[in-house]
Amino acid sequence: MLGKVKITGISLGVTWILFVGIVFGHFNLSLNEHLLHFLKEFGLILFVYSIGLQVGPGFFSAFKKGGFTLNMLAITSVSLSVVIAIVLYLVTDTPITTMVGILSGAVTNTPGLGAAQQANSDINGIDAPEIAMGYAVAYPLGVIGTILVLQSLKYILKINATTEEAEAEKGLGHLQELTVHPASLEIINKAIDNKAIKDIQPLVNRKFVISRIRHQGEKQELVNSETILHIGDQILVISNPKDIEAITVFFGKQIDVKWENENTNLVSRRILITKPELNGKTLSQLRIRRNFGASITRINRSGVDLVAAPNLQLQMGDRVTVVGSELAVSHAEKILGNSLKRLNHPNLIPIFIGIALGCVLGSIPFMLPGIPQPLKLGLAGGPLIVSILISRFGPHYKLITYTTMSANLMVREIGISLFLACVGLGAGKGFIETIVNEGGYVWIGYGAIITIFPLLVTGLIGRYGCKLNYYTLIGILSGSNTNPPALAYSNDQTSCDAPAVGYATVYPLAMFLRVLSAQLLILALG
Repeated sequence: MLGKVKITGISLGVTWILFVGIVFGHFNLSLNEHLLHFLKEFGLILFVYSIGLQVGPGFFSAFKKGGFTLNMLAITSVSLSVVIAIVLYLVTDTPITTMVGILSGAVTNTPGLGAAQQANSDINGIDAPEIAMGYAVAYPLGVIGTILVLQSLKYILKINATTEEAEAEKGLGHLQELTVHPASLEIINKAIDNKAIKDIQPLVNRKFVISRIRHQGEKQELVNSETILHIGDQILVISNPKDIEAITVFFGKQIDVKWENENTNLVSRRILITKPELNGKTLSQLRIRRNFGASITRINRSGVDLVAAPNLQLQMGDRVTVVGSELAVSHAEKILGNSLKRLNHPNLIPIFIGIALGCVLGSIPFMLPGIPQPLKLGLAGGPLIVSILISRFGPHYKLITYTTMSANLMVREIGISLFLACVGLGAGKGFIETIVNEGGYVWIGYGAIITIFPLLVTGLIGRYGCKLNYYTLIGILSGSNTNPPALAYSNDQTSCDAPAVGYATVYPLAMFLRVLSAQLLILALG
């Protein structure tokens, strides 16, 4: 209930469960310690597994070209926060368990808290309540501090909001690899006159799809690989923003055409892939254009539009844009599924297989040089890695990993609620005593340093070193701290989706590194 309360538009959300748990624990309103331990681990597994299912499809594509720069910045931010935590641990003699809790709270990363507790249990056989105490003390300023840094950067970098927004809308700021853009062109290149599209594709050396064509004096029509191009033809091309300029130069010049407003028999419709047998198939294997005379021009996956290249593999839940006559699109719809009812039916087998494999992987010990104790990925790392892999590569092996966003959020919220409640109940007993009489209030200052310094440094590098758009940059900084309230603030600053794309690009890797670094700090220094 408290998570619904917002102060100046900011809410601590589900983390209130931790604080209420601490209050209950302080007054000895707790549970049997074995039950508490089981529920905490069960909740953690559900939470991290559902996160992995969400971020998995975009995890590996985020490293391609444009996304590589953004992820390197996220790695910089994560590394700086870990280094600062180690320095504070060495200088202040604060126990590493407490410092890792402060680190996780300062960067608002709950899975990191779970990973640290799991790693400590593996080493010592008992829970460490000080991890949760450090987290609880540092978390509120972790949320507010991140938003204050994003506001400060706007003034430090002297941002002109109008200019930045216009550039973000054009796809600047290293987002070119992560979206697609339609462009209307007129053919003026004499070298391609009277040539078929299949002969031209290799010459351009760019990924693009020609969706529609209008020969001089005629109505628009669909194209196929055999369509002959002529001087003066008008075409609608779908491609990445970074490739549009080169494609335009090759064909001719950009023109302004309202394709949808013309009186034509062509319709454009978005259709959901809901047939399990299509999972993992490529677009070329469907033969939609050859069999029905319709054309797939783009694919939307997890909110990101992809170019409809022939070798692109489809996944359950993809939303494809199909262009053609009403009859052709209807036939294509029958082949592709478009049944929301089928999507809403949960695929439980892959979820439970994945959780079981994740628990097995998390319990396998392995050695790293310089660390005396054998490492385990634990119940935070194991399910996270398996869920990322299974959601990304499952379709290749006909394994349907799709879950609706509502189902994913339901599992995640149940998991995080159980986990935080148990952590709070376990940490509540000595919380007030630690903060008031044992100098725990100093942890707030440590957390502030870990929150603010890495974000400021990364922000300056991103702007001056990588020439990033401001709205992309604040999305990256929010994502590197896996901070949803900061993303909400960033989205409120602009009407464009640059912050959300930047956040989504770095979030999977940042989440993985936060979980891994929390474990490594406990295992190496604990």
